[in-house]
Amino acid sequence: MVSNVNADARLIRAAVAAPYLEREEEYDLAVRWAQDKDQEALHRLTSAHMRLVISVAARFRRYGLMMNDLIQEGHIGLLEAAARFDPERGVRFSTYATWWIRASIQDHILRNWSIVRGGTSSTQKSLFFSLRRLRAQILKNGEPASSYELYKELAQAIGVSVNDVARMDSRLSGPDASLNAPVAQDNDSASERQDFLVDEHPLPDETVESVIDGERRLAHLADAMDVLNPRERKIIQSRRLNEVGATLEQLGDELGISKERVRQIESRALEKLKKALESTGDFSSKPS
Repeated sequence: MVSNVNADARLIRAAVAAPYLEREEEYDLAVRWAQDKDQEALHRLTSAHMRLVISVAARFRRYGLMMNDLIQEGHIGLLEAAARFDPERGVRFSTYATWWIRASIQDHILRNWSIVRGGTSSTQKSLFFSLRRLRAQILKNGEPASSYELYKELAQAIGVSVNDVARMDSRLSGPDASLNAPVAQDNDSASERQDFLVDEHPLPDETVESVIDGERRLAHLADAMDVLNPRERKIIQSRRLNEVGATLEQLGDELGISKERVRQIESRALEKLKKALESTGDFSSKPS
């Protein structure tokens, strides 16, 4: 923790010590970087604007993430701005870079606020970063009659659904809870939260039993298929056992018979299979 604090302090001191750029000097550095990829020009341009990165990052400290990480992400946004900046447009670099710095920091917060991945669309980002501020403004004018009325006003202000507001409010209400956290804090032997999670998957012995049963039934089905003649086997295989079943018309064209005749042969073949499988005790395994 001490090392992080010292690193933050060094970074801030370096940013404060960096000289301000006059408009003409800023333009010259931006041109040298844009046209000649002059690394020294890029370093001077970005170093002079690190105080801007720190200023923007400080606005997001309330989200509980390390200031050093916010500054690092803001620096990435600053470099992105430098890569895209067109000095010929007559706009100051700081004005242009502020948007990229803020966007990079916001993306970092959204990625790290919770292990549960949330929406990253422009409306979801607006909802995430505006919800608390707008809630405070609405409550300042008098508390709504219910949570639904509050969510409704927030949804209208931001341009999202009431359900989106409710989900985001729940997400912002508290940090993630560890599955290893004890249910009772005053008991060293207390059960952990993960002990109460329900596993919907079958038990290992059930899985093995299912695999063995499946293999046995497939073997019985293969034996039962031997009671069919080649044409019956062809129809059953094509209609019932392939991933995509053939139609009566397709098989009729292939075998040179009518589709009604194919249906009759299929019906007769299924009866043969039924009787053959009944003799094995696996009648439930007949083709469906």
